[in-house]
Amino acid sequence: MMQSAPPLVCIGPELAAYGFGQGHPFGPDRLDAFWHEAVRQGLNKQVTLTEPLMATRKAIERFHTPEYVARVIKQSLSGDGFLDDGDTPAFKGVYEAAATVVGSVLAAATACLCGSHQRAFVPIAGLHHARRNSAAGFCVFNDCGILIEHLQQVYGLTRIAYVDIDAHHGDGVFYAFEADPCVWIADIHEDGRFLYPGTGKAGETGKGRAAGTKLNLPMPPAANDHAFMDAWQKAEAHIRAARPQFIIFQCGADSLAGDPITHLRFTAAAHAHAAKSLCSLADEQCDGRIIALGGGGYNRANLAAAWCAVLTAML
Repeated sequence: MMQSAPPLVCIGPELAAYGFGQGHPFGPDRLDAFWHEAVRQGLNKQVTLTEPLMATRKAIERFHTPEYVARVIKQSLSGDGFLDDGDTPAFKGVYEAAATVVGSVLAAATACLCGSHQRAFVPIAGLHHARRNSAAGFCVFNDCGILIEHLQQVYGLTRIAYVDIDAHHGDGVFYAFEADPCVWIADIHEDGRFLYPGTGKAGETGKGRAAGTKLNLPMPPAANDHAFMDAWQKAEAHIRAARPQFIIFQCGADSLAGDPITHLRFTAAAHAHAAKSLCSLADEQCDGRIIALGGGGYNRANLAAAWCAVLTAML
């Protein structure tokens, strides 16, 4: 089924508020960097805009432990300390900012499921490192994992595809659903021997009844678009075999050449190709239902180029 409406894009200062100051790579300026380029390209006139929404605590706790959520709320009031071992600082209002990422993702996914918009893009989202009981790697709440639980528990979906092309392995999603046969994962990332979080080996393919539903494709430092296209063929075949009811696409832009904390050398053409491929697959297999989540990316020009390429492919 082809889409009946333009892609839905979530934009607003409440979403931009998820960012860490004091020179942190994940700053609150990332949304504006993307949107200024989107406006320059005229993409703002071709999409439907939606405002950010804050998730309920109940929704967040479908994935995260109540104890961890309580800790985030406490540190959100004081703004002190870290929520992990030193990558993810607390700040005043961090709970509201992180809950808004989650709520915006859930609302966009609901729009896809209810048929008003088959495709959606939430740029400040895809926080794939957070664990059920802890923050990790700039990620407070794992909106990807919460969405998967939401799709299963609220909508009863039994075949969900999660595709991740961020330079960092999506460990918070992978290990949370490693033994879940309903969640098919394809993750193209820089080899963990050279980059945080050090996980995502090719031999990790799922556990128990989920064996074979997970695909890790670690890439060597300096891998380029040619290497990506080779890996993508495997990723696409894996997701096609899943026959998904819904596709989640974490399109982190830190895999582009020139990112300050990674070593891959893709261009925005990789993101465009992946997005176009997944949109086509979604049209064939799951009534067009796909949501793209911005993920990482710490070179502002790169994230603007990559995310605009994804959005253009979704048109």
